[in-house]
Amino acid sequence: MSDNLMKDVIEATRNFFELPDEEKQEFSDTSAASPLRYGSSFNVQAESVHFWRDYLKAFTHPQFSIPNKPAGFRDVAAEYCHKGREITKELYRGMSESLGLEANAIADAFGFDTDFQFYIANLYPPCPQPELALGQPPHSDNTAITLLIENGIGGLQVYQRGKWVKVKPIPGSIMVNIGDQLELVTNGKYNGVLHRVTLNNNVTRVSLALAHGPSFDKFVCPIPEIVKDGKLEFKGMNYGEYFYNQQSTQLVGKSRLDLLRISS
Repeated sequence: MSDNLMKDVIEATRNFFELPDEEKQEFSDTSAASPLRYGSSFNVQAESVHFWRDYLKAFTHPQFSIPNKPAGFRDVAAEYCHKGREITKELYRGMSESLGLEANAIADAFGFDTDFQFYIANLYPPCPQPELALGQPPHSDNTAITLLIENGIGGLQVYQRGKWVKVKPIPGSIMVNIGDQLELVTNGKYNGVLHRVTLNNNVTRVSLALAHGPSFDKFVCPIPEIVKDGKLEFKGMNYGEYFYNQQSTQLVGKSRLDLLRISS
């Protein structure tokens, strides 16, 4: 993944947010099933408190739903998404081998050839009182791996050892975030990261989360080879159902994954 490609896709994403409101509203949709939707907060219909954020969400694999405006956006996003899938497959390979599994074990468990890729572009404008608001609340991703890039402003925090830790963006880097499906399929060997987004009152932050999850028709459960010498930690679930359930309600911690956790 080249620095130029990352810069180009962030610029193209920001150019989308700078389109006139009436053009962006063409893509406004509140349905989690929509392959392309523009909106604010997370799910305004289900929330009692809204978040300081505009978003563009697009399914990009197996279907590619990036809008054709502004000019050039669709082409640069397509190249970025293709590279993102290549990186993700290599990450799955390394994680599988780290657990003593066949190299393709995790990719096969997710149905990689028809897996789900989700382009989530975020705009966080300056907030007059950033200490009283959030860009996104504490949550884990409903996918397996998210590749995150941004425009260098910062604002992401991860929950570690009982406290929130600021993540300083490193120029030219991609942050890899582990989500619910990887925690599920590895029976907790890899833990989904609880994270949130804070705000500032000076500059606009643009971030791009390229999320990768199982094929929607996959029933996802812990890989048997991982469980054979230990305790089964999670029940399985169809991924498409998991995704739509999480997208259709409030964003609250790891509440969706916790429903599948087997109590001791």
